[in-house]
Amino acid sequence: MKQHQLSISGRALRHYLAHGGVIAYATRAVFGLGCSPYSQRGLKKLLHIKQRPSHKGLIVIAKNAKQLQPLHHRLDATQQHKVQAHWPGPVTFLVPATGAVLPLVRGRHKSKKIAVRVDAHPDTVALLNSINMPITSTSANLSGRRPIRHVRECYRQLGQQVKVIKGRTMRRTSPSRIIDLASDTVVRR
Repeated sequence: MKQHQLSISGRALRHYLAHGGVIAYATRAVFGLGCSPYSQRGLKKLLHIKQRPSHKGLIVIAKNAKQLQPLHHRLDATQQHKVQAHWPGPVTFLVPATGAVLPLVRGRHKSKKIAVRVDAHPDTVALLNSINMPITSTSANLSGRRPIRHVRECYRQLGQQVKVIKGRTMRRTSPSRIIDLASDTVVRR
């Protein structure tokens, strides 16, 4: 398998994210925007750059389920089995959020849930392994504009507002599927 490497050290990138930085990075389908889910400054900056309403909420991705545990309430055995059957992979689950989740991550939803995923895209996995922390994941394109699938387009649409992490999308057109874990309802196909 091809070795995936970052052009910036994981330690430097982790520091940047922890202090409110925003990155653009390759995901399975498109380039995504990410920041620390624990940084109010980073979340505000990401939403401003993307021109995304704060009430929608954001997905949080991690290299493993353990990194997501502080963000959601304990899953029962059936729920754990269901999640394990889909992760790592392109399935995002809505689960009950803990008090550690900032409102900008959760969004303004009555259910107070958070969208979480353990990703499988090789470039995303390399990034997550390097920084050893969860990050948000939303498409990098500005609201209402076409998806960004190449590094060049990241620079064109986003300029110097974010650090662009080089990588390749897999040219798939569909975003991750979102499933409400409690009701088994598919929210996004």
